[in-house]
Amino acid sequence: MKKLSAAAALLAAAALVLSGCSAAQPDGDTTITFMGWGSPEEIDTFKTMIAQYEEKYPGVTVDYITVADADFATKLQTMIASKKTPDVFYLQPDKLTQYVDAGLLADLSSYVDDNQEFSVDNVWKKALDFYRYDGTTRGTGAIYGLPKDIGPFALAYNKDLFDAAGITAPTDDAPWTWDQFEAAAKTLTQGSGNDKVYGSSPYSLESAVWSNGADWLNADRTKVTVTDPKFVEALQWVADLNLVDHVVPSPEEQSALPDYQRFVDGKVAMMGIGPWNQGGLWNDATFNWDIMPWPVSPSTGTEAIWLGSIGFGVANSSKDKTDAANLAAFMAFNKDAQRTNIEKGQAIPNLIDMAKSDYLTSDKAPANKQEFLRIIEDYGRIATQTTTYDQEWFTLFNSNVASVFKGEKTAAEYTASVQDEMQKLLDEGIAKQGQ
Repeated sequence: MKKLSAAAALLAAAALVLSGCSAAQPDGDTTITFMGWGSPEEIDTFKTMIAQYEEKYPGVTVDYITVADADFATKLQTMIASKKTPDVFYLQPDKLTQYVDAGLLADLSSYVDDNQEFSVDNVWKKALDFYRYDGTTRGTGAIYGLPKDIGPFALAYNKDLFDAAGITAPTDDAPWTWDQFEAAAKTLTQGSGNDKVYGSSPYSLESAVWSNGADWLNADRTKVTVTDPKFVEALQWVADLNLVDHVVPSPEEQSALPDYQRFVDGKVAMMGIGPWNQGGLWNDATFNWDIMPWPVSPSTGTEAIWLGSIGFGVANSSKDKTDAANLAAFMAFNKDAQRTNIEKGQAIPNLIDMAKSDYLTSDKAPANKQEFLRIIEDYGRIATQTTTYDQEWFTLFNSNVASVFKGEKTAAEYTASVQDEMQKLLDEGIAKQGQ
């Protein structure tokens, strides 16, 4: 591992050593803080998990702090700077390398490798790899976060609208091509004004770019590749679903009515969702819905979509590190806690055997739950920006990509205008990692 700064080295040297696995005994009557964000359904899920934890560890009380997701990163940074870091907090994977290098995160490897309550082979490898870092490479080395979840992003559809239009959803072994998706979306798009129903919400750019054989960066993450003709083609295709085909809401319409609300209102027939949307859809959707495989580029026939995660980080500065790590491990791996995720429709269980039994046999929607698992095991990918030291280069790309979706610039014009500055920011990030 590369040498830490003097301040980070002092912090690491002063940190307590974790005592082992999640079966470790609590230090006594203590209160630990846990900070996260989430929908009402997610908050309710974690209140239930915390109650389960407090029952198992009666000497520990959890102070659960919730912050709006848009404010979370700023709030956490403020608390870190004021030396009031929560004992346990949601850990965004794209912050991992910087937090580890600053000595902010406890090494939680022993809570996975030496845990007597489960086998590491029974946890999704991709979920753990989000939080591995050896000081140089992501996905290898020590574990600095435990997975809150693993989030396969699937394509949901309104079965009632499909049936009314005479459309049969594609199967896992025969996904639609982009052309077939467009044709279905055109058929599903009906009406006008406030009564208009669109065929789809905005399409996943990651799915389109990756399926077309392109990416934001090259394989070793040292070169920006957004001017690759395959990238440009994918970006323009996504934009033209609105600009040319008029089968997705315009950016202005998206601002006026969010995608989720439009979907539950029956105003859009297809929309990308994660497992975290299940509970909300159980409560809000008045129609039958399911999930299906993402369409593929006709040039490659390759399925692709992003696979997300949020983790539980434990502060190196925590005065009750054992209790804090016990909480993180309990929420990540305890069978009762993971069963709560199923019952609340919040997440795919981190435990593989539970995902393939209890989750798949649940009678709640979606019927095609196997598609979520197929994304995890087969074609789901970690977002490119998550694999780099920082994301300034990606932030720049997103800063005005809306100009393409609004038709103000073509995809070729936009990518040519930002590639050099993106490369400069990527180079600066690589240089920071070597300091």
